[in-house]
Amino acid sequence: MTSTANGAEPILADVESSRTLVQFWDDSIAWISNHSVEVLIASGIAVGIVFGLLFIRRVGVRLCRKEDHTGWRTIVGRAVSKTSTFFMVMVAARLVAGYAEAPPLVFRTIAFLFTISAVLQFAVWAREIVLGMIERRAGSDDYHGEAIGNAMGIIRLLVSFAVFAIAGVVVLDNLGVNITGLVAGLGIGGIAIGMAAKGVFEDLFAALSILFDKPFRRGDAIKWDSTGGGTVESIGLKTTRIRAVSGEEIVVSNANLLNKELHNMTRLHRRRYTLTFGVVYSTPADDCSRIPDIAREEIEGLKKCHFLRCGMTGFGVNGLEFEAQFDVLSGDFETAFATRNAACMALLSRFDKEKIVFANPATIAPPPKPTEELWAAAKQG
Repeated sequence: MTSTANGAEPILADVESSRTLVQFWDDSIAWISNHSVEVLIASGIAVGIVFGLLFIRRVGVRLCRKEDHTGWRTIVGRAVSKTSTFFMVMVAARLVAGYAEAPPLVFRTIAFLFTISAVLQFAVWAREIVLGMIERRAGSDDYHGEAIGNAMGIIRLLVSFAVFAIAGVVVLDNLGVNITGLVAGLGIGGIAIGMAAKGVFEDLFAALSILFDKPFRRGDAIKWDSTGGGTVESIGLKTTRIRAVSGEEIVVSNANLLNKELHNMTRLHRRRYTLTFGVVYSTPADDCSRIPDIAREEIEGLKKCHFLRCGMTGFGVNGLEFEAQFDVLSGDFETAFATRNAACMALLSRFDKEKIVFANPATIAPPPKPTEELWAAAKQG
């Protein structure tokens, strides 16, 4: 008897399904017959909506062909071009069912399909807009597109997973499924994955921070703390590669690099230099009082140079000490170096004409004798 009962369950299920389909068909025919005018009016409006949505999608496809692939028009156009035909049909069907008072079974079926299509369609739109915003932010001329090219694969995967996971949960919730356990499971699973790959995700999000915040870009000369620096050669998902001044390549993890105090030397608008020099004590007081004016005249005569101040700073061991400060109005190191050299040569030439003598530098103490010589001298003494 047990086998007979178990064997009868599929048969009963098939019969019930057949009855549901037959009832759905009969209700649909009766609804159309009894509300033919309302159905025709709603169908006409629905057809117009479908053609309108098709036209909008067509416009979106044209916007995607623009040369500016990261512009807002292209982003919106790419999202609109992903509008599915099934979603359009379900929007029209939902309108007809609501306006023409469809039977409960027909209305529930259309509402069920409309809910699924709407949630998935909004997920696709959200995915395209988010990815477009990321490409717009990270694929600018400042980065020459190299970082976004490396990161786009994993970013696309993460965004797609997050968006469609949320869409799936929303669909199940609208269908009456208890999603508490599912959400808890996803949360626990996400925490476990995050803890297992903590270092990878730290560097990944640090790379995204570099892309969005843009503290530096490829080709920038940077230095951090007092331990290192160089020119940025590439920005990857986990590490940034920097070419040091001494020639070697430095590989620093993105998270570690962002935790340091960074100095971007390429973005300097001006460089300040201080020239320290001295003149002999025999220099007359009148000549000493003219030195600031002489420094002003010579430094202001140079290109891309802004004189700040010059004056006597003290009485040194070997002469009267002076200091001149000026800004080079350029962030380029070669230009600044050449300008500082020109300032030094201009002062040297002018002091030679004015018969102002520079003081000799402090005498450097000789290096200590080797230990063996010290022992030999001690023995002889």
